[in-house]
Amino acid sequence: MKAYPILKFLKYFLFSSHKRGHGIQSPFVFNLVSKVFRNKENPDIVRIVETIRKKLISDQRLIIVKDFGAGSKKMKTDFRKVSDIARYSSVPEKYGKFLAGLSEAFGRKEIIEFGTSLGISTMYMAAANAVATVHTMEGCNAISEIAGKNFKEAGINNIRILTGPFDEVLPEIENLNVKPGLVFIDGNHRKEPLLEYFTRMVNISDENTVIVIDDIYSSDEMGDAWNEIKKNKKISFTVDIFRMGLVFFREGMTHHDYIIRY
Repeated sequence: MKAYPILKFLKYFLFSSHKRGHGIQSPFVFNLVSKVFRNKENPDIVRIVETIRKKLISDQRLIIVKDFGAGSKKMKTDFRKVSDIARYSSVPEKYGKFLAGLSEAFGRKEIIEFGTSLGISTMYMAAANAVATVHTMEGCNAISEIAGKNFKEAGINNIRILTGPFDEVLPEIENLNVKPGLVFIDGNHRKEPLLEYFTRMVNISDENTVIVIDDIYSSDEMGDAWNEIKKNKKISFTVDIFRMGLVFFREGMTHHDYIIRY
């Protein structure tokens, strides 16, 4: 871990609070922390997804990865083992459960994901909310193909995967005129693309949409982008759990930036 993430984690550790929701004045945020953040996961969902993850971690196949974003800090070559992608590019189980809880609480009928990877986060969100369609985007054909097979193996049928650079496939989603309940942005970890994708999601969102941004402190560039996002005038409040940042647009709420221990 480089100096920037370490310093940010120390700040987060020192200033984060409200692990159980105690002391939060807003009833909405209190319920978010006490009921959604601390909600017990569905063991069947965890079993299905984590069984597939274990298979992927054992998969020694080499594939050629076309990376359209900032690239992987762990994997420096375009030839990558599926096992390494599973280890380093998929959300850990803890945060998969977290996304499942958000999907169940806020996903409504449409969920958008930037960065499918092997589909771990996608499956957590889709399995937790069977009435929603998860529109997920993956830039690399080889990875997208593996993810599609994982979805079939899991028996999860409410996922629509779009393969190609985000700028090329995102209009297909925007043209559907959907109002997403949940948006998960985990791809192209650079400031300007992140700010562009965030703005485009704000334009198709409403007050009930929740936007989640992964790896907000993975680099100083991502940290700068997160700080810019928090200044957006349409935001009612944000929640920083260190790995992820959550953005809410609820009307009638005073703007506040929470740092919550997760």
